Amino acid sequence: MGGTMALAAGLTAAAAQQTGEDQRPNIVLIIADDCRYLDLGCYGSPDAITPNIDRLASEGVRFTNFFQASAMSSPTRHCLLTGLYPVSNGAYPNHTFIYDWVETLPSYLNRSGYRVATQGKRHYAPLASFPFEYLDGIDYNGPVDVFPEKIEPFIADAAENGDPFFLFIASTDPHSPWTRGDQSLFEADKLQLPPNLVDNEWTRKQFGNYLAEINLLDQQVGWIDGMIEKYGLTDNTVFIFTSEQGYSFPFAKWTCYDAGLQTAFVIRWPGVVEPGTQAGAMCEYVDVTPTFIEIAGGQVPDGLDGRSFLPVILGQEDHHKDHVYGIQTSRSIINGPEYYGIRSVRDDRFTYIVNLTPEAEFQCQTTNNKIWEAWLESARTDSFARRQVDAYIIRPAEELYDNQTDPFQMNNLAGDPAYAARKKALREKLEAWMEQQGDKGQETEMAAYDRVAARQGVK
Repeated sequence: MGGTMALAAGLTAAAAQQTGEDQRPNIVLIIADDCRYLDLGCYGSPDAITPNIDRLASEGVRFTNFFQASAMSSPTRHCLLTGLYPVSNGAYPNHTFIYDWVETLPSYLNRSGYRVATQGKRHYAPLASFPFEYLDGIDYNGPVDVFPEKIEPFIADAAENGDPFFLFIASTDPHSPWTRGDQSLFEADKLQLPPNLVDNEWTRKQFGNYLAEINLLDQQVGWIDGMIEKYGLTDNTVFIFTSEQGYSFPFAKWTCYDAGLQTAFVIRWPGVVEPGTQAGAMCEYVDVTPTFIEIAGGQVPDGLDGRSFLPVILGQEDHHKDHVYGIQTSRSIINGPEYYGIRSVRDDRFTYIVNLTPEAEFQCQTTNNKIWEAWLESARTDSFARRQVDAYIIRPAEELYDNQTDPFQMNNLAGDPAYAARKKALREKLEAWMEQQGDKGQETEMAAYDRVAARQGVK
């Protein structure tokens, strides 16, 4: 434990080599696709069947206030792998790419002597900026499932040669249309739906199908963990699971609500992290790159937006940030509006949201599927359904929520004079962050097409 702890505290690669034994830990990161963090057993779901992820949490630390800066896959992954917020790295729309000058996590870890490999979903570009070993040998638009048989040779080779490695596994589960997994495991009429969803037959059926894909995701976590154990690497491997943004039911993906931006983040690090613990410090995806660089014994470069939360992992600190930030750029999303920009800031209790064009109706893939059709039908006779339909597509210029008393963010306090000071303070924080990022609000939104990879032919 002592040697690993010393490495975790920042032992450089050169110093490790001088000891004659490179004990720097391997890093395995598994990321889900559109999985609301509350839909995992270890995060309180009464219905999810996630024994592997739950076991991982029991063997490590479970973060309870981890966030990302955008509830869309492409900006999320670019943020995670660059240590820069979406506008800063250039990848703020969906289906996007980073600026040429931006360096990425695989580059940093390569420089520290790590082998870096990935298998599964991409959704980042250009690939030349992400020098992974691509274990599936596919291009940007190829198949994206997790295939253990393509991963095992890399793990076996790294184990044989003693190479420290970073392995990034990107599942496509539980991304809609929720057709995979064992749907017979879930009885629709017995599920406990989130209180902000319209409770009808179709919502229940689809929620059960979504949970079936989470169960399949959990099996994938078990496959990878099993291979790490098979090759005797468990004790020297930092094993992380994160759930990415929320599901594509309303009020999650493509929004700046907690159900979209808050994420599961579980870390097992034998001999370093105390099993069965939880960390309440506020952290963000933008902090992952500097943290992994530090774990690998590298030098964290100047100029990153994120900063290492390694002291939180080690249990040395219980605080990391006072505020986390969010951005939603709807220009370029599938079935999205011509424009609809959202910005947000959150402290340990309140969320403040700005809708840049409240005169427009919000649209996305969610408002163009059978779930939404069922919601509209329910809204004909049900007042709660009518309220939720209107709240999703017609939003005010400002929103303010007390997440302690209103965790599903259904009671907007922005117009309440009792919260005027809190709203003003958070608005000033958000404006300062936007200025620091070079985010000009609606002007930045209208420039989003310049950053869309498909329009630029970027791979």
